[in-house]
Amino acid sequence: MATTESIIPHDIKNKFEFHNFGHALEILPQAYPEEWDDLISALRGLEIPLADIKAAGGNESAIPKRFDDLLYPRGWSEIRITGDLLLKMFPRKAIQRRGTFASQPFSEKIIEGYIDGHNIDFIKGKVAFDLEWNSKDQTFDRDLLAMRTYFDCGLIDVGVIVTRSEELNDLFRTLGIMAKYGASTTWMGKLLYRLKSRRNGGCPILAVGIKIPCITGVVQ
Repeated sequence: MATTESIIPHDIKNKFEFHNFGHALEILPQAYPEEWDDLISALRGLEIPLADIKAAGGNESAIPKRFDDLLYPRGWSEIRITGDLLLKMFPRKAIQRRGTFASQPFSEKIIEGYIDGHNIDFIKGKVAFDLEWNSKDQTFDRDLLAMRTYFDCGLIDVGVIVTRSEELNDLFRTLGIMAKYGASTTWMGKLLYRLKSRRNGGCPILAVGIKIPCITGVVQ
């Protein structure tokens, strides 16, 4: 099995933590080298000013926008899918043994909106990417369901979710701003237990945690 030591560049490992589910780390650089290079470049270029973190309101939109600026010019785009389910009912051939059915259905039914409202912030090729900086932690359920649905529909082969590492919680406590980044918001601890309980279904997921070296203006 691939390890972060063998795949992730050293400077990236210093800024982020990685958790590999469903062999996502093996799939990305081998099957999707262009998309993987894009993601590594985006991670390498991520710098979050301490002022943005300390500002009233959290500037939640400023941090995701940094990935917009890095990934959209490289061909990544936000996608939303909807889908209806067509059910076909085939009768058994009366004169034949059990388990043999007519070639034409006797009835059809469409369940409209069977798949609806699933959107992912960034998709390129068959790779999905989402960032969750400071949303309610239930947002992870939405993200994992979306990636699972896209995977089941054959639209993606692997997903990447970036969120805050646990060590940022320690930084926020030191700065006295943990009230803005509470325990019930999106951070790595809230994502990992969902992944360990396989809420991603069969979709391989690489979970990436933003560490303190990504924050500029912090005295190390």
